[in-house]
Amino acid sequence: MNFRHHLPSRREALIGAGSLFAWSQMPRLARAEGRDPRMLVIVLRGALDGLGAVAPVGDPDWIGLRGDRALALDGKPPALPLDSFFALNPAMPNLHRLYKAQQATIVHATATPYRDRSHFDGQDVLESGIARPGAVDTGWLNRALAELASDGRVDPRGSRVLGVGSVTPLVVRGRAPVLSWVPQKLLPANEDTQARLLDLYKHTDPKLAAALEARIRLAALGATGLSDAAMVDGAALAVPGIAGVRAYFAEAAGTAARFLAKPDGPRVGAVGFIGWDTHINEGAASGQLANLLGALDGALAAIETNMGDAWRETVVAIITEFGRTARINGTNGTDHGTGTVAFLAGGALRGGRVIADWPGLKQAQLYEERDLKPTTDLRAVLKGLLRDHLRVDERALASTVFPDSIGVAPTAGLVG
Repeated sequence: MNFRHHLPSRREALIGAGSLFAWSQMPRLARAEGRDPRMLVIVLRGALDGLGAVAPVGDPDWIGLRGDRALALDGKPPALPLDSFFALNPAMPNLHRLYKAQQATIVHATATPYRDRSHFDGQDVLESGIARPGAVDTGWLNRALAELASDGRVDPRGSRVLGVGSVTPLVVRGRAPVLSWVPQKLLPANEDTQARLLDLYKHTDPKLAAALEARIRLAALGATGLSDAAMVDGAALAVPGIAGVRAYFAEAAGTAARFLAKPDGPRVGAVGFIGWDTHINEGAASGQLANLLGALDGALAAIETNMGDAWRETVVAIITEFGRTARINGTNGTDHGTGTVAFLAGGALRGGRVIADWPGLKQAQLYEERDLKPTTDLRAVLKGLLRDHLRVDERALASTVFPDSIGVAPTAGLVG
C-alpha cells in the first residue's frame, strides 16, 4: 500500500478538531441501476451518551435509574416521542422531523465488538473495522470504496492520498484516493485530542512531545492568568461558546454535503466531531449534551439543505466509539460505557423506526452492572448500508471491509 501519513504542523495539531475526507468514485453497479448514491459518515469522538440522546421512556426502570435527570415526555422541555417506548432529546427537532418523514432511523443498544473503555482503542476499532485495536492502518470506509469498480473518473491504483490540515482519520486511510478539506476556523483541542497528539509525537518527535506535555501542564496549573485561554505555541486555545460549536459543525457538515452534491464530486465522505466526553455536568434536556446534540441537529439540517436534489439518494451514518454509564456519576456526568445509539438520516433510508433488541435497565441487565448492554453489532448496520446502498459485495464485506465479522449478518431493509 502506497500511503503517506500527513503529520500536522504544531498549530494544526494543537487546534485541529475535525475534517472532511471524501472520494470521487461512484459504484458502477449502482450507476447501472440508475442510481447515484451518496454516503457520509460522521464520527462523534468522545463517546455519546445514547441514553441521554434517545431515552427509553417506556422502560419501567428508566426514571429510577436517572431520577430528575432522565428525559421524559412530560419534562421541561419534553422529550420528543418516537414510538411507544423511545423518545428523542428535545435538542434535535430536525432529526425528529426527518424521523416522522421516514428519513431517519435510530439504532439503540448498539456497539462495536470493543468491550473496554479506552477512547484511543475504541476509536481504533470503530474506524478500522477490525475487532482488536492497532491491528491495521487502514479504515473500513476506504477498504469498502476500494472494493467498488471505478467508473472511469478515478483509478485507485494510480492515485495518491492527499491530506490537508488535520491528521487523516483512520476510517478513511487506505489505497482509495482521498480528498481532504479542513474548515478555516477549527475548534480548540480538548483533553482527548491533546492526549492523542502526545502519543503521536512520542513516536515521531520526542523533543516536541516533551515540550508539548510541559505546555499542557503549565496551562493546567490553574486559572491564574490563563482562565479564558491557554497559550500553546502562541495559539490561543479559548474554549468556544456553543454558538462557535454550532457554526463549526454546520460549516464542516454543510461543506461535505456541497462536495457530495456536485455532479462530478465525491460520493463517499467522513467528518469527525470532538467533544462528546461528558464526564462533568452533562445535562440532558439542557446542558452540555443538549448543546452538542443541538449542534449536531443543525449539522444535519446543513447537510440536507446543501445536498439539494441529491438528498434523496443520500445516507448519513452518525456513529461513536462506545456509550456511557447508565447512571449519572458524582459530578453530574457519565463515565465511559458500552452500549449507545447510532443515528441514520437521509432520503435514501426506509426510516421512521427505532431498531433495538432492548436489553433492559435493571441492575442484572446492565453490562457489567454499569452500562447499557449492547445487543446490536454496529458492524451489522454498517454492512447493511454498504451492501444495499453502495452495493459493496457481501463477501468483500466479510473478508476485507470487516474481516472479523463473518458471523455478523448485514442488517437488511435499512434503505428503500
